[in-house]
Amino acid sequence: QVQLVESGGGLVQAGGSLRLSCAASGSIFSINAMGWYRQAPGKQRELVAAITSGGSTNYADSVKGRFTISRDNAKNTVYLQMNTLKPEDTAVYYCNADVYRSHTRPDGSYYLVAFDAWGQGTLVTVSS
Repeated sequence: QVQLVESGGGLVQAGGSLRLSCAASGSIFSINAMGWYRQAPGKQRELVAAITSGGSTNYADSVKGRFTISRDNAKNTVYLQMNTLKPEDTAVYYCNADVYRSHTRPDGSYYLVAFDAWGQGTLVTVSS
């Protein structure tokens, strides 16, 4: 199995900063893209930021210039540095990873299976 464990959420005043972390563990062969999504009350889940294993990034327009995504491939960990937070950033933030797991055939060869892993979510509340 694969687990994603998030940390770093909390309550912060507008203009403040928070840093989210998400560590992947378990039966992992490799991880392609990792990302952060968020879901505010009454709204659909949306992509906040994503990063490939090679370091290419993309961001939602609403967070460009304020949020920075990074990762440590050796630790299977992704981070989200959030600066200049606004009340509209209030949401549950979810970590996501495109994980590849290896499976062994009877003849001893192996094959890879893609697995879309999600964390349990961490609440970020920004007060005005």
